[in-house]
Amino acid sequence: MDATRLFIFGFGDTARQLARAAHPLGCTAIGTARSADKLQALRADGLEALRFGSDAPLDDPTLAFAGITHLLCSIPPDAAGDPALTAHADDLARHAPGLRWIGYLSTTGVYGDHGGAWIDESTPAAPASDRARRRLAAERQWLDLGAHLAVATHIFRLPGIYGPGRSAVDQVRAGTARRIARAGQVFSRIHIADIAATVLASMQQPRPGAIYNVADDEPSPQADVVAFACTLLAVPPPPLVDYAAIEASLSPMARSFYAESRRVRNTLIKRELGVTLAFPTYREGLRAILADEQTRLR
Repeated sequence: MDATRLFIFGFGDTARQLARAAHPLGCTAIGTARSADKLQALRADGLEALRFGSDAPLDDPTLAFAGITHLLCSIPPDAAGDPALTAHADDLARHAPGLRWIGYLSTTGVYGDHGGAWIDESTPAAPASDRARRRLAAERQWLDLGAHLAVATHIFRLPGIYGPGRSAVDQVRAGTARRIARAGQVFSRIHIADIAATVLASMQQPRPGAIYNVADDEPSPQADVVAFACTLLAVPPPPLVDYAAIEASLSPMARSFYAESRRVRNTLIKRELGVTLAFPTYREGLRAILADEQTRLR
């Protein structure tokens, strides 16, 4: 990956993990954030960052896109569409002649509800929520842009994302964890380090138009994950509550979360990209999060 420059729309946790993983391979990264505080934090961490948001296009796209070879978008679309495409699709065509790889972080929510059945990349998309429909539309727009620019473009469909600072361990400590039971309900999830490893593998082995499900090996009920986090922290688990008893009190987003159940296969990333998950289940992931915390405290 010599002389590789990666531009990231949306320099969040996953993108920062990718930038760290790619740096030893000779890849430099530049990313965007919406707020001044986030920009300051990124720059304090030694990262190159520019302001961008749906209400704030890049100040100088010519300079921002100079020399980029790879581009990743992790920004969710809003009701007006994908903000990066709306603001800068034409600029990419004009100012990024060396671009050779595009990646878009999407969601397994585009598959809709499958009643807990296994799904893979051949499963037709059937989004049931406005958020998922917007994601599917953005996927198609990025694929269309890649075809127009003759740039290999890839879609990464992600389930629930967790990692340091955003896991069941953190929820238990904060007192916000709940064990909610709904018959037959399971969720797939993925650690941010395994997302970064998969995206990096794709950058090294591009396949134009590829769609990848990026999930771990063990879809599980949410209540099981919280209970395991409590075991690691040696605290009693919160009581198990029935979904029907609390449905009315949940936010619309939480209700949409529980409205769907599916098990996401990850065979393709293993077979085609050679990915070996560092955290094949939530157990390895949560143990590692806690071990890293304890190491930093020593």
